Amino acid sequence: MATYAEMQEIYDDIRSDFRYDHELNGCLNCGICTATCPSAQFYDYSPREIVQLLWTGNVEQIYDAMQEKIWACAQCMTCAARCPFKNSPGGLVMIMREVAIKHGMQSAKDVLRPFGRVMLKLITTGNQLSPDMIQPDHFPDWGPNIQKVEGDLKTLRKAIPVKTLQTTDTAWEVSLKTSVEMYTIWEMTGVMDALETMDENLFDVIEDFIDEKRDDYEDWLEEQEDDD
Repeated sequence: MATYAEMQEIYDDIRSDFRYDHELNGCLNCGICTATCPSAQFYDYSPREIVQLLWTGNVEQIYDAMQEKIWACAQCMTCAARCPFKNSPGGLVMIMREVAIKHGMQSAKDVLRPFGRVMLKLITTGNQLSPDMIQPDHFPDWGPNIQKVEGDLKTLRKAIPVKTLQTTDTAWEVSLKTSVEMYTIWEMTGVMDALETMDENLFDVIEDFIDEKRDDYEDWLEEQEDDD
């Protein structure tokens, strides 16, 4: 359990976000946002509650909401479109999620852990998903239909005439130069710092891969200069 000072620091970080004043303009407590919220129909989540908590500034209740409730939001922004006061509960939730990641909250780690495989695929290939990730144990909610998709992937992919779609470990081929540019963007925008906070082991694996790719890219540049 965090101390009150830590909760206050989290709340201060939320309020200091440049988007905060744009997303929160007060609350009429009309409930339109919750009435039209898809997530509120299935989860213990209310966009109106998020607005009320931030408007009143109860740091303990805000911290409590960041344990589970903010992760139920689908970010569809129906709330923002319907609010007569032009609040954006979905936008506020986005800020709260980012602050939760910044502070390394366990709730954020628990929610993001299943996406580690996708993150590794993205970093190493430039693709979020690939055919070889379509496995029954990865998508149990697909039921028996996934067996039809699994099949002999290499044979199925070769049947697709477009050249870039014939691989199984990637959805398409990404050049070495593009990969290095993506790594640089992720580092400069804080994505890698956030990853290190959320999953240090995955960060170490990805960092080693990035270093190797950068070395390959430098070797490629040297070869190009020699050819010239």
